[in-house]
Amino acid sequence: MSRLIVWNLITLDGCFEGEEKWDLAFHGHAWGDELAAMSNAFGARARLLVFGRTTYEGMKTYWTTTEEEGETKAFMNALPKLVASHTLKSSDWNNTRTTDDIVGELTRLKAEPGKDIFVFGSADLTDTLLKAGLVDELMIGLVPTVLGKGNRFFKDGEAQQRFDLIEARPLKNGTVILRYAPKPD
Repeated sequence: MSRLIVWNLITLDGCFEGEEKWDLAFHGHAWGDELAAMSNAFGARARLLVFGRTTYEGMKTYWTTTEEEGETKAFMNALPKLVASHTLKSSDWNNTRTTDDIVGELTRLKAEPGKDIFVFGSADLTDTLLKAGLVDELMIGLVPTVLGKGNRFFKDGEAQQRFDLIEARPLKNGTVILRYAPKPD
């Protein structure tokens, strides 16, 4: 059985981007050798990358045009990708397919043996997957920055959800990698 892991960088005030879409300047406060090594390791652990449509569009634009070279670029372009969208019906990014039934598709894929399935970014998608009980682990890079305004990663919900701490690992730059497992009701 595969595990579904959500990964994102979040500010102390809960934002995963600034007020404008793709305002990710605070990522520079977290970036360094330790986070680079962790990012590169995702490629070896992952069998599939999953994105919501908005995150997919930004990732595709960046990873297919960047002049940056390295392990992360290689795995981002090579690994199979799945996009959750009711409007997007196809993709021209290498190894990418779309679905309008992400809960059904990930339920099926998680039942198969294999490496981890990673969701990068994608706040709305993460909200859907948490509510469906499909997330096995939240991996959050808590960046020691307060934006004051921005797009919050966790959406308002009807019910409280609790998590068990798996690991808390501080990086030299003050970012803390937090790994949580959703607590069963």
